[in-house]
Amino acid sequence: MAQALRPNTAGGLFATDGKPHPLQDTLLAVTLVLGLLSFLTAIIDEDLHLLSSWAGLVGILTGAYGQWISETTRERFGLILGLGASGVGFFLGMAHGGLIG
Repeated sequence: MAQALRPNTAGGLFATDGKPHPLQDTLLAVTLVLGLLSFLTAIIDEDLHLLSSWAGLVGILTGAYGQWISETTRERFGLILGLGASGVGFFLGMAHGGLIG
């Protein structure tokens, strides 16, 4: 029963090792926001292909760098979600017109 009284020592929502990871958390947030933006703009309107393709491309790049330097499984999980949304938005944006109008 001693473990029931032990306080939670995790440093943050995404850090399971008890240390802060500000760069990794920032990359995670940017990747998720860009992925969501890219995916939604690709689904909503074909005329937003410039926004969806560029947001998807930048989301893929930030997510890939975030995966490279990530230190915990929680960070990697969120980055994979952002990378997936960025990839789908990027490819739909490319199918609707590409990076250059």
